[in-house]
Amino acid sequence: MRKLRALIVSMAVVGGALFAFGSAPAQADSIRYVYYYQSDCYNGGYLGIQWGWWTNFNCAPANFYPGDTRWVLWA
Repeated sequence: MRKLRALIVSMAVVGGALFAFGSAPAQADSIRYVYYYQSDCYNGGYLGIQWGWWTNFNCAPANFYPGDTRWVLWA
C-alpha cells in the first residue's frame, strides 16, 4: 500500500510539472521603440508586421517631459 501511494504521488507531481511547463504564458504588449514622429511609429509598426516580428501594434503618444511628445510603439 505504501509503494502504491508513493507511486501515485510521484505520478501526480510529474504530471503537474509537465502541465505547468507545457503551457505558454500570455504575452502582454511591450514597448518596442520610441519615435519623434507619429508617421515613423506607424511605419515601424507596419514593417514589424511585414517582417513577422509581431502580429499587431499600437502607436501611442507619450510625454516624457513638458512640451515633448514622442510616439511609443507597443507590440
